[in-house]
Amino acid sequence: MPSLGRLHLITDTRPGRDALAVLAAALPVAHTELVVQVRVEDTTTDREAYELTRQVLVLCRPYGVTCLVNDRLHVALAAGASGGHVGADDLPVATARRVLGSDAVLGATAREPVSAAEAVAAGASYLGVGPCHATTTKDGLPPAIGVAGVRAVVEAVTVPVIAIGGVTAEDVPVLRSAGVYGVAVVGALSGAADPAHAAAEFMDALAC
Repeated sequence: MPSLGRLHLITDTRPGRDALAVLAAALPVAHTELVVQVRVEDTTTDREAYELTRQVLVLCRPYGVTCLVNDRLHVALAAGASGGHVGADDLPVATARRVLGSDAVLGATAREPVSAAEAVAAGASYLGVGPCHATTTKDGLPPAIGVAGVRAVVEAVTVPVIAIGGVTAEDVPVLRSAGVYGVAVVGALSGAADPAHAAAEFMDALAC
């Protein structure tokens, strides 16, 4: 199974954002500590998602960076990504594991200990847990669970926990103290004036 980095960059494909430029800035800073999750808008066609994933893979390959596809597992398989990530409204984790195979990286979204443990038992390689804080990068999210909620999940599972949702570099020390393996970000990099500098700040915080 490919290695799992501590900084997960989720592609921001909203209007006005340049996902590939942000990725190109972060890669030389984070190297193999970066994981790229290709996430697209609901209105994006499979062809467009596939083409974006292929472009991401081209950028990631020289750095040995793991690339996953959110939700659209058929796109992950078609493009040759290292795996995928499923949310609460996507395929069940056990089904996703059968689709991707035993060697793929499979992430699952969780926000409380019971469902988190069930996802791990069904085959999740890691858990994306949150939203930790309120965020505007994705519509329809449930209320934030805070650091205490993330810690509760960490204590219930043995796989890496990736905190997501409004996470900044300043949040990393307390999240690491709560036991998280890493963090996933969208706007903290895609909305930064200097994505490379923002990535460096995350890497410094995660290294402590």
